[in-house]
Amino acid sequence: MKNPNRPHFDDIYMELAVNLAKRSHCIKKHVGAVLTKDTRIISIGYNGPPAGTHNCDEEFPDTGCARDSKGSCSLALHAEQNAILYAVKNSTSVEGSTLYVTLAPCLACARIIFSMGIVKVVYMYSYADYKGLPFDEGLEFLKKFGVEIFKYDKEVIFEDPLI
Repeated sequence: MKNPNRPHFDDIYMELAVNLAKRSHCIKKHVGAVLTKDTRIISIGYNGPPAGTHNCDEEFPDTGCARDSKGSCSLALHAEQNAILYAVKNSTSVEGSTLYVTLAPCLACARIIFSMGIVKVVYMYSYADYKGLPFDEGLEFLKKFGVEIFKYDKEVIFEDPLI
């Protein structure tokens, strides 16, 4: 008999991603990511500058870090990049894994996700809606090349307005 109070792994991982997003030092958007394989967490990440550089909210509290030619943060790594890089840095294979992320991957992150052999992405919010783009390029790229995509539709209560 199934226990109705027992949370589904999708809920556990997405709630963790939401909480990780609260660790972000970005002043524009907080994003969290969790990489899993076979019901186990293999890595976590949130968006922000590489370790050993500036924390945007501390170093540049009014404006954030400088912007690149496309208007994006010149220092920050995306949450999914941080999760993937940390896993690889620690000799953990991400091939065949699932990525839970609070914001759908951008196109650059989608290329990395596909190249690293991640087979499924579960996301909460549209990157296109956040950036004012006509569609989610990253999700379309992943779909085109066979990565499973799922929008997480359950409500996760959080108090961080930048998530």
